[in-house]
Amino acid sequence: MYQDLIHLNSTDLQHAYAQGHTNPVDVTRAHLAHIAQRNPALQAFVHVCEELALQQAQASAQRWARGQPLGPLDGVVMALKDNIDVVGMPCTAGTAAYAQRMPARDASVYQRLRGAGMVLLGKLNMHEAALGATTDNPVYGRCISPLREGYTPGGSSGGSAAAVADHLCTIAMGTDTMGSVRIPAAYCGVMGMIPTRTRIPMDGIVPLSPTLDVAGPLARSGHDLAQTMACLLGIPWAPTAQANVWRGLRVGILPQTHEVDMTPAVQQAWQATQQRLQAQGAQVRAVLWPDWSPARNRLHALLMSEWEGADYWLNALGPELPGLSASLQKMLHYGARLAPEKRQASQAAVDGLRAQAGALFADMDVLLLPTTPHTAFAHTEAAPASQADWACLANLLGAPALSFPCPSEGLPVSCQLLAAPGQDERLLGLACALDTFWD
Repeated sequence: MYQDLIHLNSTDLQHAYAQGHTNPVDVTRAHLAHIAQRNPALQAFVHVCEELALQQAQASAQRWARGQPLGPLDGVVMALKDNIDVVGMPCTAGTAAYAQRMPARDASVYQRLRGAGMVLLGKLNMHEAALGATTDNPVYGRCISPLREGYTPGGSSGGSAAAVADHLCTIAMGTDTMGSVRIPAAYCGVMGMIPTRTRIPMDGIVPLSPTLDVAGPLARSGHDLAQTMACLLGIPWAPTAQANVWRGLRVGILPQTHEVDMTPAVQQAWQATQQRLQAQGAQVRAVLWPDWSPARNRLHALLMSEWEGADYWLNALGPELPGLSASLQKMLHYGARLAPEKRQASQAAVDGLRAQAGALFADMDVLLLPTTPHTAFAHTEAAPASQADWACLANLLGAPALSFPCPSEGLPVSCQLLAAPGQDERLLGLACALDTFWD
Protein backbone atom coordinates (compact mmCIF):
# COMPACT_ATOMS: atom_id res chain seq x y z
CA MET A 1 0.00 0.00 0.00
CA TYR A 2 2.71 2.48 0.95
CA GLN A 3 4.27 2.16 -2.51
CA ASP A 4 1.18 3.85 -3.94
CA LEU A 5 1.30 6.71 -1.44
CA ILE A 6 4.98 7.61 -1.97
CA HIS A 7 4.41 8.11 -5.70
CA LEU A 8 1.76 10.84 -5.28
CA ASN A 9 2.82 14.38 -6.12
CA SER A 10 1.54 17.44 -4.27
CA THR A 11 -1.44 17.91 -6.59
CA ASP A 12 -2.41 14.26 -6.16
CA LEU A 13 -2.08 14.56 -2.40
CA GLN A 14 -4.19 17.72 -2.30
CA HIS A 15 -7.04 15.94 -4.09
CA ALA A 16 -6.65 12.76 -2.05
CA TYR A 17 -6.71 14.65 1.25
CA ALA A 18 -9.69 16.77 0.22
CA GLN A 19 -11.68 13.70 -0.81
CA GLY A 20 -10.68 11.66 2.23
CA HIS A 21 -8.94 8.94 0.21
CA THR A 22 -5.86 9.16 2.44
CA ASN A 23 -4.42 11.47 5.07
CA PRO A 24 -1.06 13.07 5.90
CA VAL A 25 -0.34 10.58 8.71
CA ASP A 26 -0.60 7.58 6.39
CA VAL A 27 1.46 9.36 3.73
CA THR A 28 4.13 10.26 6.28
CA ARG A 29 4.26 6.70 7.63
CA ALA A 30 4.62 5.40 4.08
CA HIS A 31 7.62 7.64 3.44
CA LEU A 32 9.20 6.77 6.77
CA ALA A 33 8.89 3.07 5.91
CA HIS A 34 10.45 3.66 2.50
CA ILE A 35 13.32 5.62 4.07
CA ALA A 36 13.96 2.77 6.51
CA GLN A 37 14.10 0.33 3.62
CA ARG A 38 16.17 2.33 1.12
CA ASN A 39 18.36 4.76 3.03
CA PRO A 40 20.94 2.25 4.26
CA ALA A 41 21.97 1.73 0.63
CA LEU A 42 21.55 5.32 -0.58
CA GLN A 43 22.81 7.32 2.42
CA ALA A 44 20.54 10.20 1.41
CA PHE A 45 19.23 11.01 4.91
CA VAL A 46 21.59 11.77 7.77
CA HIS A 47 18.82 12.43 10.31
CA VAL A 48 15.21 11.21 10.34
CA CYS A 49 12.85 13.04 12.72
CA GLU A 50 10.04 10.48 12.92
CA GLU A 51 8.36 11.87 16.03
CA LEU A 52 8.26 15.45 14.72
CA ALA A 53 7.08 14.30 11.30
CA LEU A 54 4.16 12.36 12.74
CA GLN A 55 3.22 15.30 15.00
CA GLN A 56 3.18 17.66 12.02
CA ALA A 57 1.29 15.11 9.93
CA GLN A 58 -1.36 14.69 12.63
CA ALA A 59 -1.86 18.46 12.81
CA SER A 60 -2.19 18.57 9.03
CA ALA A 61 -4.68 15.69 9.04
CA GLN A 62 -6.83 17.58 11.55
CA ARG A 63 -6.82 20.68 9.34
CA TRP A 64 -7.86 18.66 6.30
CA ALA A 65 -10.60 16.94 8.35
CA ARG A 66 -11.97 20.37 9.26
CA GLY A 67 -11.76 21.49 5.64
CA GLN A 68 -9.23 24.16 6.60
CA PRO A 69 -5.86 23.27 5.05
CA LEU A 70 -3.21 25.96 5.07
CA GLY A 71 -2.80 25.65 1.31
CA PRO A 72 -1.91 23.25 -1.48
CA LEU A 73 1.27 22.07 0.28
CA ASP A 74 -0.40 21.16 3.58
CA GLY A 75 0.56 17.58 4.40
CA VAL A 76 3.17 17.26 1.65
CA VAL A 77 6.35 15.61 2.96
CA MET A 78 9.71 17.29 2.58
CA ALA A 79 13.32 17.08 3.73
CA LEU A 80 16.09 19.66 4.12
CA LYS A 81 19.74 19.70 3.16
CA ASP A 82 21.79 19.52 6.34
CA ASN A 83 23.04 23.08 6.18
CA ILE A 84 19.55 24.46 6.90
CA ASP A 85 18.83 25.12 10.58
CA VAL A 86 15.99 23.39 12.40
CA VAL A 87 15.58 23.74 16.16
CA GLY A 88 15.92 20.43 17.95
CA MET A 89 18.18 18.63 15.51
CA PRO A 90 21.82 18.93 14.51
CA CYS A 91 22.81 21.03 11.52
CA THR A 92 26.19 19.70 10.47
CA ALA A 93 26.79 21.30 7.07
CA GLY A 94 28.22 17.90 6.21
CA THR A 95 31.18 18.35 8.58
CA ALA A 96 32.50 16.68 11.71
CA ALA A 97 33.16 20.17 13.06
CA TYR A 98 29.41 20.79 13.35
CA ALA A 99 28.37 17.27 14.36
CA GLN A 100 27.00 18.57 17.68
CA ARG A 101 25.82 21.97 16.46
CA MET A 102 22.22 22.56 17.61
CA PRO A 103 20.68 25.74 16.14
CA ALA A 104 18.73 28.08 18.38
CA ARG A 105 16.40 29.25 15.58
CA ASP A 106 14.79 27.78 12.51
CA ALA A 107 16.01 28.99 9.12
CA SER A 108 13.56 31.33 7.40
CA VAL A 109 13.12 28.95 4.46
CA TYR A 110 12.04 26.18 6.85
CA GLN A 111 9.69 28.57 8.64
CA ARG A 112 7.97 29.33 5.34
CA LEU A 113 7.59 25.67 4.36
CA ARG A 114 6.40 24.68 7.83
CA GLY A 115 3.99 27.60 7.76
CA ALA A 116 2.47 26.14 4.59
CA GLY A 117 1.78 22.91 6.47
CA MET A 118 4.55 20.79 5.01
CA VAL A 119 5.77 17.81 7.01
CA LEU A 120 9.51 17.55 7.75
CA LEU A 121 10.98 14.05 7.51
CA GLY A 122 14.57 14.97 8.32
CA LYS A 123 17.92 16.25 7.11
CA LEU A 124 19.78 15.23 3.95
CA ASN A 125 23.36 14.31 3.12
CA MET A 126 25.54 16.84 1.31
CA HIS A 127 29.07 17.45 0.13
CA GLU A 128 31.23 18.57 3.03
CA ALA A 129 30.61 22.29 3.71
CA ALA A 130 28.84 22.46 0.30
CA LEU A 131 32.21 22.86 -1.44
CA GLY A 132 32.07 20.09 -4.02
CA ALA A 133 29.74 18.26 -6.38
CA THR A 134 29.82 14.52 -5.57
CA THR A 135 28.35 14.15 -2.03
CA ASP A 136 31.06 11.65 -1.20
CA ASN A 137 30.93 12.72 2.42
CA PRO A 138 33.84 11.60 4.62
CA VAL A 139 31.74 11.77 7.81
CA TYR A 140 28.14 10.91 6.95
CA GLY A 141 28.66 8.44 4.14
CA ARG A 142 28.93 8.31 0.38
CA CYS A 143 25.53 9.19 -1.08
CA ILE A 144 24.64 6.90 -3.99
CA SER A 145 22.49 7.69 -7.00
CA PRO A 146 19.28 5.63 -6.90
CA LEU A 147 19.58 5.28 -10.68
CA ARG A 148 22.89 3.41 -10.78
CA GLU A 149 24.75 1.69 -7.99
CA GLY A 150 28.11 3.23 -7.18
CA TYR A 151 27.41 6.47 -9.04
CA THR A 152 27.31 9.99 -7.62
CA PRO A 153 23.99 11.80 -7.30
CA GLY A 154 25.93 15.04 -7.79
CA GLY A 155 26.31 17.75 -5.22
CA SER A 156 26.55 19.53 -3.10
CA SER A 157 22.82 18.83 -2.62
CA GLY A 158 23.26 15.18 -3.57
CA GLY A 159 21.15 13.80 -0.75
CA SER A 160 18.32 16.11 -1.78
CA ALA A 161 18.32 14.84 -5.36
CA ALA A 162 18.68 11.18 -4.40
CA ALA A 163 15.82 11.43 -1.88
CA VAL A 164 13.43 12.99 -4.38
CA ALA A 165 14.41 10.65 -7.21
CA ASP A 166 13.87 7.57 -5.03
CA HIS A 167 10.56 8.82 -3.55
CA LEU A 168 11.95 9.19 -0.04
CA CYS A 169 10.23 12.59 0.03
CA THR A 170 8.07 14.63 -2.32
CA ILE A 171 10.07 17.87 -2.04
CA ALA A 172 13.65 18.47 -0.92
CA MET A 173 15.44 21.70 -0.24
CA GLY A 174 19.01 22.28 -1.33
CA THR A 175 21.42 25.16 -1.65
CA ASP A 176 23.23 26.25 -4.79
CA THR A 177 26.50 28.18 -5.07
CA MET A 178 27.76 27.04 -8.46
CA GLY A 179 24.95 24.69 -9.49
CA SER A 180 24.53 22.60 -6.34
CA VAL A 181 20.75 22.25 -6.74
CA ARG A 182 20.67 21.87 -10.51
CA ILE A 183 23.68 19.58 -11.01
CA PRO A 184 22.31 16.84 -8.71
CA ALA A 185 18.83 17.36 -10.18
CA ALA A 186 20.37 16.76 -13.61
CA TYR A 187 22.24 13.62 -12.54
CA CYS A 188 19.19 12.13 -10.81
CA GLY A 189 16.57 12.98 -13.44
CA VAL A 190 14.49 15.38 -11.35
CA MET A 191 13.75 19.10 -11.51
CA GLY A 192 15.51 21.84 -9.56
CA MET A 193 15.06 25.59 -9.30
CA ILE A 194 16.85 28.50 -7.73
CA PRO A 195 15.32 31.97 -7.35
CA THR A 196 16.75 35.41 -7.88
CA ARG A 197 19.52 35.57 -5.29
CA THR A 198 17.95 38.36 -3.24
CA ARG A 199 14.38 37.03 -3.12
CA ILE A 200 14.73 34.25 -0.53
CA PRO A 201 16.18 34.94 2.93
CA MET A 202 19.34 32.95 3.65
CA ASP A 203 19.43 33.40 7.44
CA GLY A 204 19.74 30.11 9.26
CA ILE A 205 21.67 28.48 6.41
CA VAL A 206 25.36 27.71 6.89
CA PRO A 207 27.02 29.80 4.17
CA LEU A 208 29.68 28.98 1.64
CA SER A 209 29.76 32.09 -0.55
CA PRO A 210 27.24 34.78 0.43
CA THR A 211 27.80 36.45 -2.93
CA LEU A 212 26.66 33.35 -4.82
CA ASP A 213 24.64 31.21 -2.37
CA VAL A 214 20.93 30.69 -2.88
CA ALA A 215 18.45 28.06 -1.66
CA GLY A 216 16.04 26.17 -3.88
CA PRO A 217 13.77 23.12 -4.08
CA LEU A 218 13.99 19.86 -6.00
CA ALA A 219 10.92 17.90 -7.11
CA ARG A 220 9.72 15.28 -9.56
CA SER A 221 7.13 17.53 -11.21
CA GLY A 222 7.02 21.12 -12.36
CA HIS A 223 3.81 21.79 -10.45
CA ASP A 224 5.41 20.59 -7.20
CA LEU A 225 8.45 22.74 -7.87
CA ALA A 226 6.40 25.83 -8.71
CA GLN A 227 4.12 25.54 -5.68
CA THR A 228 7.11 25.14 -3.38
CA MET A 229 9.00 28.02 -4.92
CA ALA A 230 5.96 30.28 -4.65
CA CYS A 231 5.78 29.43 -0.95
CA LEU A 232 9.47 30.25 -0.51
CA LEU A 233 9.08 33.51 -2.41
CA GLY A 234 6.10 34.41 -0.26
CA ILE A 235 3.85 35.10 -3.23
CA PRO A 236 0.27 34.03 -3.95
CA TRP A 237 0.45 31.84 -6.99
CA ALA A 238 -1.57 29.23 -8.83
CA PRO A 239 -0.99 27.72 -12.28
CA THR A 240 -2.93 29.55 -14.95
CA ALA A 241 -4.80 27.76 -17.70
CA GLN A 242 -2.87 29.04 -20.68
CA ALA A 243 -3.10 27.30 -24.02
CA ASN A 244 0.62 27.51 -24.76
CA VAL A 245 3.11 29.37 -22.57
CA TRP A 246 5.85 28.60 -25.09
CA ARG A 247 4.29 30.46 -28.01
CA GLY A 248 6.22 33.68 -28.61
CA LEU A 249 8.71 32.96 -25.82
CA ARG A 250 12.06 34.53 -26.77
CA VAL A 251 14.76 31.95 -26.06
CA GLY A 252 18.44 32.88 -26.27
CA ILE A 253 21.27 30.50 -27.14
CA LEU A 254 24.82 31.52 -26.20
CA PRO A 255 27.39 30.41 -28.82
CA GLN A 256 30.07 30.02 -26.10
CA THR A 257 28.14 27.01 -24.83
CA HIS A 258 30.10 25.03 -27.41
CA GLU A 259 33.38 25.95 -25.73
CA VAL A 260 32.64 23.22 -23.18
CA ASP A 261 33.10 19.63 -24.33
CA MET A 262 29.77 17.86 -23.99
CA THR A 263 28.90 14.22 -24.44
CA PRO A 264 26.80 13.21 -27.46
CA ALA A 265 23.81 12.55 -25.19
CA VAL A 266 23.92 16.10 -23.81
CA GLN A 267 24.42 17.61 -27.27
CA GLN A 268 21.45 15.63 -28.56
CA ALA A 269 19.23 16.66 -25.65
CA TRP A 270 20.13 20.34 -26.02
CA GLN A 271 19.35 20.26 -29.74
CA ALA A 272 16.13 18.31 -29.15
CA THR A 273 15.01 20.89 -26.59
CA GLN A 274 15.62 23.73 -29.04
CA GLN A 275 13.65 21.91 -31.72
CA ARG A 276 10.80 21.16 -29.32
CA LEU A 277 10.66 24.80 -28.24
CA GLN A 278 10.45 25.93 -31.86
CA ALA A 279 7.72 23.38 -32.53
CA GLN A 280 5.78 24.86 -29.59
CA GLY A 281 6.06 28.34 -31.09
CA ALA A 282 9.05 29.74 -29.21
CA GLN A 283 11.52 32.06 -30.93
CA VAL A 284 14.95 30.48 -30.53
CA ARG A 285 17.97 32.50 -31.64
CA ALA A 286 21.65 33.06 -30.89
CA VAL A 287 22.54 35.83 -28.43
CA LEU A 288 25.92 37.53 -28.45
CA TRP A 289 27.50 38.09 -25.04
CA PRO A 290 31.28 38.24 -25.48
CA ASP A 291 32.06 38.78 -21.79
CA TRP A 292 30.89 35.29 -20.81
CA SER A 293 33.51 32.55 -20.89
CA PRO A 294 32.24 29.32 -19.29
CA ALA A 295 35.55 28.01 -17.94
CA ARG A 296 37.00 31.39 -16.96
CA ASN A 297 33.89 32.52 -15.15
CA ARG A 298 33.52 29.16 -13.41
CA LEU A 299 37.04 29.68 -12.05
CA HIS A 300 36.04 33.11 -10.74
CA ALA A 301 33.07 31.53 -8.96
CA LEU A 302 35.27 28.78 -7.49
CA LEU A 303 37.83 31.25 -6.19
CA MET A 304 35.06 33.33 -4.64
CA SER A 305 33.62 30.22 -2.99
CA GLU A 306 37.02 29.32 -1.57
CA TRP A 307 37.85 32.72 -0.13
CA GLU A 308 34.37 33.50 1.17
CA GLY A 309 34.15 29.96 2.53
CA ALA A 310 37.51 30.50 4.23
CA ASP A 311 36.27 33.74 5.78
CA TYR A 312 33.32 31.89 7.36
CA TRP A 313 35.05 28.70 8.51
CA LEU A 314 38.20 30.36 9.84
CA ASN A 315 36.04 32.70 11.89
CA ALA A 316 33.91 29.79 13.11
CA LEU A 317 36.66 27.27 13.88
CA GLY A 318 39.98 29.08 14.07
CA PRO A 319 43.14 28.85 11.95
CA GLU A 320 43.58 25.06 12.22
CA LEU A 321 40.04 24.36 10.94
CA PRO A 322 39.50 21.39 13.30
CA GLY A 323 36.80 18.95 12.25
CA LEU A 324 37.19 19.56 8.51
CA SER A 325 38.77 17.05 6.16
CA ALA A 326 42.32 17.58 4.94
CA SER A 327 41.14 18.21 1.39
CA LEU A 328 38.63 20.85 2.50
CA GLN A 329 41.21 22.49 4.76
CA LYS A 330 43.55 22.73 1.77
CA MET A 331 40.91 24.44 -0.39
CA LEU A 332 39.97 26.90 2.34
CA HIS A 333 43.56 27.75 3.22
CA TYR A 334 44.19 28.37 -0.47
CA GLY A 335 41.22 30.74 -0.51
CA ALA A 336 42.44 32.51 2.62
CA ARG A 337 45.87 33.09 1.05
CA LEU A 338 44.50 34.29 -2.27
CA ALA A 339 46.22 37.50 -3.32
CA PRO A 340 44.09 40.64 -3.08
CA GLU A 341 44.46 41.34 -6.77
CA LYS A 342 43.03 37.90 -7.61
CA ARG A 343 40.08 38.49 -5.31
CA GLN A 344 39.53 41.86 -6.89
CA ALA A 345 39.69 40.40 -10.40
CA SER A 346 37.09 37.74 -9.61
CA GLN A 347 34.85 40.19 -7.78
CA ALA A 348 35.08 42.61 -10.71
CA ALA A 349 34.18 39.83 -13.13
CA VAL A 350 31.07 38.92 -11.11
CA ASP A 351 30.06 42.55 -10.73
CA GLY A 352 30.57 43.11 -14.46
CA LEU A 353 28.38 40.16 -15.44
CA ARG A 354 25.61 41.28 -13.10
CA ALA A 355 25.77 44.81 -14.47
CA GLN A 356 25.23 43.39 -17.96
CA ALA A 357 22.23 41.25 -17.04
CA GLY A 358 19.70 43.94 -17.94
CA ALA A 359 21.10 44.43 -21.42
CA LEU A 360 21.49 40.68 -21.90
CA PHE A 361 17.80 40.00 -21.27
CA ALA A 362 16.51 43.13 -23.02
CA ASP A 363 15.56 41.22 -26.16
CA MET A 364 14.85 37.76 -24.78
CA ASP A 365 12.85 36.10 -22.04
CA VAL A 366 15.06 33.16 -21.11
CA LEU A 367 18.43 31.60 -21.87
CA LEU A 368 18.59 27.90 -22.69
CA LEU A 369 21.69 25.94 -21.69
CA PRO A 370 22.46 22.32 -20.90
CA THR A 371 22.73 21.86 -17.15
CA THR A 372 25.88 19.71 -17.14
CA PRO A 373 28.25 18.67 -19.96
CA HIS A 374 27.93 14.96 -19.08
CA THR A 375 25.81 12.49 -17.15
CA ALA A 376 26.50 11.16 -13.65
CA PHE A 377 29.75 9.27 -13.12
CA ALA A 378 31.06 6.62 -10.75
CA HIS A 379 32.31 7.69 -7.34
CA THR A 380 35.60 6.02 -8.24
CA GLU A 381 36.14 8.46 -11.14
CA ALA A 382 37.63 11.92 -10.79
CA ALA A 383 35.02 14.67 -10.85
CA PRO A 384 35.16 16.55 -14.18
CA ALA A 385 36.36 20.13 -13.75
CA SER A 386 33.68 21.34 -16.16
CA GLN A 387 30.67 20.16 -14.12
CA ALA A 388 29.62 23.70 -13.23
CA ASP A 389 30.74 25.55 -16.37
CA TRP A 390 27.15 26.27 -17.39
CA ALA A 391 25.36 25.89 -14.07
CA CYS A 392 27.30 28.64 -12.28
CA LEU A 393 26.15 31.31 -14.74
CA ALA A 394 22.86 31.80 -12.86
CA ASN A 395 24.76 32.28 -9.58
CA LEU A 396 27.14 34.75 -11.20
CA LEU A 397 24.15 36.77 -12.46
CA GLY A 398 22.08 36.31 -9.30
CA ALA A 399 19.36 35.06 -11.66
CA PRO A 400 16.59 32.46 -11.31
CA ALA A 401 17.15 29.17 -13.11
CA LEU A 402 15.19 26.00 -13.68
CA SER A 403 16.71 22.63 -14.60
CA PHE A 404 14.60 19.84 -16.11
CA PRO A 405 15.24 16.35 -17.45
CA CYS A 406 15.25 15.63 -21.18
CA PRO A 407 14.50 12.31 -22.91
CA SER A 408 17.54 10.04 -22.97
CA GLU A 409 18.29 6.36 -23.46
CA GLY A 410 20.82 6.04 -20.64
CA LEU A 411 21.48 8.06 -17.52
CA PRO A 412 19.51 11.31 -17.20
CA VAL A 413 20.46 14.43 -19.14
CA SER A 414 19.15 17.88 -18.40
CA CYS A 415 18.76 21.41 -19.70
CA GLN A 416 18.11 24.63 -17.83
CA LEU A 417 16.25 27.87 -18.41
CA LEU A 418 17.61 31.13 -16.96
CA ALA A 419 15.44 34.22 -16.63
CA ALA A 420 16.42 37.77 -15.81
CA PRO A 421 16.91 38.60 -12.13
CA GLY A 422 13.48 39.29 -10.65
CA GLN A 423 11.61 37.27 -13.28
CA ASP A 424 11.05 34.22 -11.08
CA GLU A 425 7.31 34.09 -11.77
CA ARG A 426 7.98 33.48 -15.44
CA LEU A 427 9.86 30.32 -14.57
CA LEU A 428 7.05 29.10 -12.31
CA GLY A 429 4.70 29.02 -15.28
CA LEU A 430 7.29 27.32 -17.45
CA ALA A 431 7.96 24.73 -14.76
CA CYS A 432 4.33 23.67 -14.84
CA ALA A 433 4.32 23.57 -18.64
CA LEU A 434 7.37 21.30 -18.57
CA ASP A 435 5.23 18.52 -17.09
CA THR A 436 3.74 18.00 -20.56
CA PHE A 437 6.54 19.50 -22.67
CA TRP A 438 7.76 16.19 -24.05
CA ASP A 439 4.33 14.59 -24.53
